[in-house]
Amino acid sequence: MPETSIPAASDRVTLLSDQDLYLFNEGSNYRLYETMGAHLVTRDGKEGAIFGVWAPNARQVSVIGSFNDWDPRTNHLAPRGSSGIWEGFVPGVTKGALYKFHIESRRHGYQVDKADPLGLMHEKPPRTASVVWDLDYQWGDREWMEKRAGRNSLRAPQAVYEVHLGSWMRVPEEHNRPLTYRETAPRLAEYVGRMGFTHVEFLPVMEHPFYGSWGYQTTGYFAPTSRYGTPQDFMYLVDYLHQHGIAVILDWVPSHFPSDAHGLAYFDGTHLYEHADSRQGFHPDWKTHIFNYGRSEVRSFLMSSAMFWLDKYHIDGLRVDAVASTLYLDYSRKAGEWIPNKFGGRENLEAIDFLRRFNQEAYKEHPDIQTIAEESTSWPMVSRPVYLGGLGFGLKWDMGWMHDTLEYFKQDPIHRKYHHSKLTFRMLYSFQENFVLPLSHDEVVHGKGSLIGKMPGGERDRFANLRLLFAYMYAQPGKKLLFMGDEFGQVREWAHDTSLEWDVLRYPVHSGMQNWVGQLNRVYRSEPALHLLDNNPAGFEWVDCNDNLTSTISLLRKSESPKDTVLIVCNFTPIPRVGYRVGVPEGGYWRELLNSDALEYGGTGVGNLGGVNAEEEPAHGRPHSLKLTLPPLGALFLKAG
Repeated sequence: MPETSIPAASDRVTLLSDQDLYLFNEGSNYRLYETMGAHLVTRDGKEGAIFGVWAPNARQVSVIGSFNDWDPRTNHLAPRGSSGIWEGFVPGVTKGALYKFHIESRRHGYQVDKADPLGLMHEKPPRTASVVWDLDYQWGDREWMEKRAGRNSLRAPQAVYEVHLGSWMRVPEEHNRPLTYRETAPRLAEYVGRMGFTHVEFLPVMEHPFYGSWGYQTTGYFAPTSRYGTPQDFMYLVDYLHQHGIAVILDWVPSHFPSDAHGLAYFDGTHLYEHADSRQGFHPDWKTHIFNYGRSEVRSFLMSSAMFWLDKYHIDGLRVDAVASTLYLDYSRKAGEWIPNKFGGRENLEAIDFLRRFNQEAYKEHPDIQTIAEESTSWPMVSRPVYLGGLGFGLKWDMGWMHDTLEYFKQDPIHRKYHHSKLTFRMLYSFQENFVLPLSHDEVVHGKGSLIGKMPGGERDRFANLRLLFAYMYAQPGKKLLFMGDEFGQVREWAHDTSLEWDVLRYPVHSGMQNWVGQLNRVYRSEPALHLLDNNPAGFEWVDCNDNLTSTISLLRKSESPKDTVLIVCNFTPIPRVGYRVGVPEGGYWRELLNSDALEYGGTGVGNLGGVNAEEEPAHGRPHSLKLTLPPLGALFLKAG
């Protein structure tokens, strides 16, 4: 196509004000998506698009695309002062046009075609162009948005169902393709509602070139992956879940990004988004680049990404991936492979500042959401306010609980008495943070097998153990998270390119497990004692945590009213305990709310015929006690009245 067929881009038509540029270079422009990227406009009667991109070390930048035969000589952008941003208007561009930025660097004659870092949509991988798009959508979730603060409260029940969109459910008769966003919406809403979960957490939906990264190697920080549909299709999914009373959390990955040529790496012939020194800018585990949090424009970019999902997609929470790798300069590095901070320490001071700013801005603009840290170390006050010296997250994953508990459950019951402290240790620190108890995707990949595969014994014992694991999880203070498939005891390890094993639900052991998780969720949500004081020591009390000889524990969960108190007793051996005495705070009849060994869950039916009358016989320092029959590898939840 000759150069004159479409006029050159012009810097006279702009979306960026001088104030926008100032804030961007200062690191305080948190809404870049409103002025940069590609925006459809009409100027002087001409329809087209304004393009803007940050490339401060470029000698020249042009837009190439389906509208100019990908010719870099046709539509040049113009620099905006000393901001490093190149901008211009291209007439004739319409929605759906494909484009990239052709960048000619000042360095070494380097030239490259880059996808738009702020693109709203990208081609379906493995193709890599950006797509001119808009975010027009008529939302129908007003009632949800007005009331979601109550559902996201730290005093509310939060049972999170973690989902990888491409493998939750597939269409085998159509070459095993994944469901689209719109196909997923009614199926997922019905299932999550029936199972009693309160939240759905999606593994990263942001565009990513390598499917096997599950989305954790992001290239499109402002675009849902086009593998399952358009931005409006993803909005429909969020909207549909909201209208059915289900909150939506997104995984967000501001810690690292891949080295794909069309992505952020070496963007303008220099290390623009990442550190130039590999001791700071390259992640040894994932072979990815690490963001330079000390660069103001990078902070503007990442902050804008976070706000984008909250602003435009009505997202109820962001779970921040790999926070530990962000906080520590020596994360996964040997001596000599990292650079200390200016005080000689291992803490990444710029990253700490960025995370605090992120949380402050997110909660300032959207006080009814939650931010959640995947943080695996003992870094203090991750989920405490910034004004108290914390990082400002609302919640933190309790990785220690997950590791200890799974390690305990892997033991043959005959040896569990020697590992009893793995069950009880977390209560020494459980109120130092606002915790989520995660049994996530990370525990069922990379040769770790499925959850059911970790349990010892024959089939009956393995399923009893898994029901008991879930019971103990729901008995503990903290919000809950289960990865998809765990709720019905999927046998094989999770695979990202095939559907969950839904067919196993025809077997009673699997359908019973599914029934058990659904009932746990319902009781967890209906009983205030099981969630109201999750982050308050007043909501928890051991009855007996020292009976390691019989591998049994008993505890009380409490709310602000004594009548809500729930007693949980767990037997971690396959031996029924008949006449097991447990002290309780009051007399009367204690009914069984839950029994993990009930026949309807695939158990053996050992129990207490629905409840037990308390006896005036002191035990465990309490005036009354129950004489219980504890089911094998089973848990009982009981309540007075």
